Amino acid sequence: MTSEADRLEIIDSSFFDDPYAFYDRWHGKGPVHHVRLVNGREAYVVTGYAEGRAALADPRLHKASDRAAELLQRRKSSVQYTVGEGLSSSMLNSDPPDHTRLRSLVNKAFTARSIASMRPRIETITTELLDAMDQGDTADLIEDFAVPLPITVICELLGVPFEDRADFRSWTDTLLTVAVATDQGRAARSMSDYLRGLIQSKRTTPTDDMLTMLVDARDEGDRLSETELVSTAFLLLVAGHETTVNLIGNGACALLHNPDQLALLRDDPSLIPGAVEEFLRYDGPIDFATLRYTREPVVIGGTEIPADEFVYVALLSANRDGEKYPNPEVLDVTRATGGHVAFGYGIHYCVGAPLARMEAQIAFTQLLQRFPHLHLAPAEQRYRESYLIHGLTHLPVRLR
Repeated sequence: MTSEADRLEIIDSSFFDDPYAFYDRWHGKGPVHHVRLVNGREAYVVTGYAEGRAALADPRLHKASDRAAELLQRRKSSVQYTVGEGLSSSMLNSDPPDHTRLRSLVNKAFTARSIASMRPRIETITTELLDAMDQGDTADLIEDFAVPLPITVICELLGVPFEDRADFRSWTDTLLTVAVATDQGRAARSMSDYLRGLIQSKRTTPTDDMLTMLVDARDEGDRLSETELVSTAFLLLVAGHETTVNLIGNGACALLHNPDQLALLRDDPSLIPGAVEEFLRYDGPIDFATLRYTREPVVIGGTEIPADEFVYVALLSANRDGEKYPNPEVLDVTRATGGHVAFGYGIHYCVGAPLARMEAQIAFTQLLQRFPHLHLAPAEQRYRESYLIHGLTHLPVRLR
């Protein structure tokens, strides 16, 4: 068994553009690594598939936001991953029984029937975005397609005014990227104030949307506090579009760098549902799963992690573990990808995964039908500076 003093891996800013360079190097050293992040915080990162999947469901790794905030403050860390008072009390940052109570309310809206009923509207939004792109010969697949599609969907689902998207996307970018604590604090307050105002408007003028449903649940005494209501609205708004933005963006980038795989999908669209699963495995939208911490010493993969330490599960690394997937660095849209952890695992498995899958399947089906000769335009590819979100800032393409 190794101790926490045996090694300390240093992560620098090059990690954001190429995390796999780090993971490839670490895979030969074991499944758990003691690291120092760019912001100076030390944590343990689980990189192996079997160990990561187990850690995601391990009740000894806690998520309750109050204790996490205390540990962050003790170490004078930034507010990254605990996004400020009023925004961090969602089911994603809670343990049972609070998690069970909060998730049961959200599950009422994310039923298989309700998701399936959204397909025609998602298809229409997709067509409209591609119509707009079709007016030119070039496009930015991130800003022109991958971003507006899921943002429009989640705004309509929650009942968020679409004209406010620029504000909440700006706040989200600040909260999810490596930024100074003061900037993140301002963004958290702005987002919290915005959501509180929106919630009040739903009380005054109810509409047929998910946020009104949650407000009604709160006001009818369904054990949802006002802070939990704001935090849940934040989680659904942010997670409801960020995952799909980067699933579409990273998947399109992977196809454009592998034209033989693009040709397979273009010639046989029935492969697209399986291809979406391969995009999730090959270069998923989330790198580090959200913050976990120990309350007592925990042994993972032969490494003892002391009490009161932060633990991250590197989903990108787990899905590239050669022990689970042969030739994991190869994109293969016909691969059997069962068991990937791109959406997490255990009680915190992404509640919006079926919606993200459906959006991506519709997006790639229509994109390849409309632009069968899509190819990359010369440009440097940069990724957002975030341990949580793994996604491109831009993806310039030629449409014909």
